[in-house]
Amino acid sequence: MTTIPTRPVGQTNARVTQFGLGGAPFGNLFTPVSEAQAQATLQAAWDAGVRYYDTAPFYGYGKSEHRVGHFLRQQPRGDFVISTKVGRVLRPPRNLAAFDKGAWADPLPFEFDVDFSYDGIMRSYEDSLQRLGLPSVDMLVIHDLDFYFHQNEARVSAWLNQLYTSGWRALDELRRHGQIQAVGAGVNELGMIPRFLDLVELDFFLVAYGYNLLTQEMLQSGCHTEQNKTSEFALCAERNVSIIIGAVFASGILATGAVPDAKYFYAPASEEILDKTERIQNICQQYETPLPAAALQFLLANPIVAAIIPGALAPEHVQSNVGLLAQEIPAALWAELKQEGLLVADAPVP
Repeated sequence: MTTIPTRPVGQTNARVTQFGLGGAPFGNLFTPVSEAQAQATLQAAWDAGVRYYDTAPFYGYGKSEHRVGHFLRQQPRGDFVISTKVGRVLRPPRNLAAFDKGAWADPLPFEFDVDFSYDGIMRSYEDSLQRLGLPSVDMLVIHDLDFYFHQNEARVSAWLNQLYTSGWRALDELRRHGQIQAVGAGVNELGMIPRFLDLVELDFFLVAYGYNLLTQEMLQSGCHTEQNKTSEFALCAERNVSIIIGAVFASGILATGAVPDAKYFYAPASEEILDKTERIQNICQQYETPLPAAALQFLLANPIVAAIIPGALAPEHVQSNVGLLAQEIPAALWAELKQEGLLVADAPVP
């Protein structure tokens, strides 16, 4: 049993605890995490009532899936929801001496090929089941099909075409046959949500950028014509497509505050972002509210958000985040943030 409320994912039968756990840290993203610490963190999340876990083949080139699966296969299968991702197929490196670890500290020794074809997605899905040691996953996410990773329109269009003409058939088959409950797409930037919605029938988006306490661009940007202005989130709401928020703390700064080495989406925060964070933090302090508590609770106030999935490096991070979710925040805090122009006027707040 869990005391964390659940929310539906789109129009599917999948329900996720509104507070979940992201699996990138278990792939040693930037920072090494020991096996014992990873398992202790997963146990702390379970003890806190977390029943939704997200991972990916890309995270540590298989390491995150191995670690998450090791923990979850010891739990009753019907008691949790797990999502993993497709779009990259792992293989042994052709030259181990020249193996590129990328952003992962001590990943497994595998490289990947981008592949959104039918065979590539089926291979990725089946390989994930074996790494997890589970007979099924609940949700699959189309991973990183965007400009952040593929850099230009020619490549993005080519991969979208491969997905539409080939790979989507695999995802549709798995969903129709009940082998998965929901299909989503990971989004790192503005502009991709409308393109996906025009192309395929998704149940949710896993959003890493565009909606947090520092920016609400996805409430403002989307399909714009002289006759119609529809935000990206409004487009999702019209089609009953849910949102899951991945980069809850904008990759760091909304947890640390405006410290000198603060990170904003995996890069040093600009002076503009540092200044805005400091202004938000000052208002939070006036109302005796920790900045991370406001960051977490703001996201869940939006009814389109099914879950938030912050990562954690240690058990105390999970325990702290769960505690921050329960902290009472005065309504006047949100009103002042809007009055000062630090939140979009129509942004849902607790």
